[in-house]
Amino acid sequence: MPVDHYENFPVASLLLPARLRQPIEHIYAFARSADDIADEGDASPVERLAGLNDYRRELHLIEQGEPTTIGLFAPLADTIARHQLPIQYFRDLLDAFSQDVGKTRYATYTELKDYSRRSADPVGRLLLCLFNAHREPLLTQSDAICSALQYINFWQDVGIDWAKGRVYLPQEDLDRFGVSESHIAEQRVDDTWRSMMAFQVDRARALMLSGADLPPALPGRVGWELRLIVLGGLRILGRIESVGYDVFRHRPKLGKTDALRMAMQAVNYRHSTR
Repeated sequence: MPVDHYENFPVASLLLPARLRQPIEHIYAFARSADDIADEGDASPVERLAGLNDYRRELHLIEQGEPTTIGLFAPLADTIARHQLPIQYFRDLLDAFSQDVGKTRYATYTELKDYSRRSADPVGRLLLCLFNAHREPLLTQSDAICSALQYINFWQDVGIDWAKGRVYLPQEDLDRFGVSESHIAEQRVDDTWRSMMAFQVDRARALMLSGADLPPALPGRVGWELRLIVLGGLRILGRIESVGYDVFRHRPKLGKTDALRMAMQAVNYRHSTR
């Protein structure tokens, strides 16, 4: 059970109230399919961007109260209207996916944060809308969890992203620790690589923990779902450490044993995240 880009978020989980499962499925279908347009198959960059622009036009139709033309947008339009979801969050996701088509390197952590602000944070904010919890400090805590999950996904998938021609590790951090892209190309795990990855893991963990008060602030099953998401992200970080930061040969995953342990930790959540 790896931490994946959109599997970070609850998708019709039995832990969620029944009334929210379908709206979450509609949001997920939009995000997953748009991400696939940007990332999967052998389409050209021009074709990918055109597909994402088709999604933008559908959002515009929803905003204008006009009928949509792509199948998944009709139920999404109903969910947006019923729950008064900000369309800007969907546009932010499309902007991030469009960026993925052409941008393959990030000079600074600030650049990476701006990307995750659009690629990950909107999903958490949309969920808060569904939970009637779209307010501070919950929004800031949600952003921290979502961005942390995004970074965890990047750190466990360094080799996979390299095969796609992408490096999400900030270039300033590579330079700071004396790591070059040849480390990734050669899957070289030496002291400089381990130091750089330890820094990334610590930063992602600190960010996750800064949002860890969100799950207990949400009622019932929703709070329990988010407890497991936070604990799963932290556990992946621990796995990265336990394999000596060799994410090339030992991509961290979670299994059934982890799920049981996380369920036990969720009962003592505040202690488990301190």
